Amino acid sequence: MEPKIALDLYRTMVLIRTFEEAILREYHAGKKPVFDIGAGQIPGEMHLSAGQEPVAAGVCAHLTTDDAVTATHRPHHFAIAHGVDLRKMAAEIFGRVDGLGHGRGGHMHLFDPDTHFSCSGIIAEGYPPALGQALAFQRQGNARIAVAVTGEGAANQGAFHESLNLASLWKLPVVFVVEDNDWGISVPRSASTCVTSNAVRAAGYDMPGERVEDNSVEAVHAAAERAVARARAGEGPSLIEVHTLRLWGHFEGDAQGYRPDLEGVPGRDPLPTYEAELRRAGVLDDAGAREAADAAAQRVEDAIAFAKQSAEPAPETARDYVFA
Repeated sequence: MEPKIALDLYRTMVLIRTFEEAILREYHAGKKPVFDIGAGQIPGEMHLSAGQEPVAAGVCAHLTTDDAVTATHRPHHFAIAHGVDLRKMAAEIFGRVDGLGHGRGGHMHLFDPDTHFSCSGIIAEGYPPALGQALAFQRQGNARIAVAVTGEGAANQGAFHESLNLASLWKLPVVFVVEDNDWGISVPRSASTCVTSNAVRAAGYDMPGERVEDNSVEAVHAAAERAVARARAGEGPSLIEVHTLRLWGHFEGDAQGYRPDLEGVPGRDPLPTYEAELRRAGVLDDAGAREAADAAAQRVEDAIAFAKQSAEPAPETARDYVFA
């Protein structure tokens, strides 16, 4: 891989992790001594994507903001990699008026028409809307594509299979991405899914399917390059499943008593792993690592400060921005 591409992937991963660590910090503020999900500056559930950075960085490296991305309830990594405004996203997570949805959606319902990004708290919900976007692009006769992301647990939903079937039937320019982090909340993959790889399911819908092991950002980048090129060329959809890692809980406050693998999880963290690879290859040194970390910290803390300074929605505006 060209050094510039490798460094860009690394910087994207660092930015994502820095943002997630900041949200983790802010989310837990005010929720102690006894954890209260409704307390603090960011009330409600919080699903963070630490450990899954390689998937978003590798896929979105091939996209422009004219392409559409539909993500899951764990969406921040794809939003950042796809170029969603960091300030507006942070404000939305804090529930403030300057957020993407004027503070109405929160972190699971980010919507950004400027980058054609959206996500939802409903399992596999993003797949059908991605088909609509891909159909629009196809009828417009341009090279824009849609990327639909879901978790491995959602691959057993009807919406997943219906979407793959229709996308293949109509040869829609869409790339399906499955993030396999081994756990559907607290249910291990082996207890819920009859196949060891969802990539094999692609054959049943007459499309290429590929599984990426080891949470490798460079392997994701290569697989996405093939799938995106196929979609842009009008050759139809592809399915990519990435064996990734949920570094933290399903949600913040999750005690994770169901996970026997917790002790070894830090050793599989993709960020220090990739940094070590780049150092061995002579692509990254101490100065480059510090520069990436400092740049990410500056952007993230600026976004957090912007969110905190933004006002909370006034009660009398509760009916604004809704359809009736």
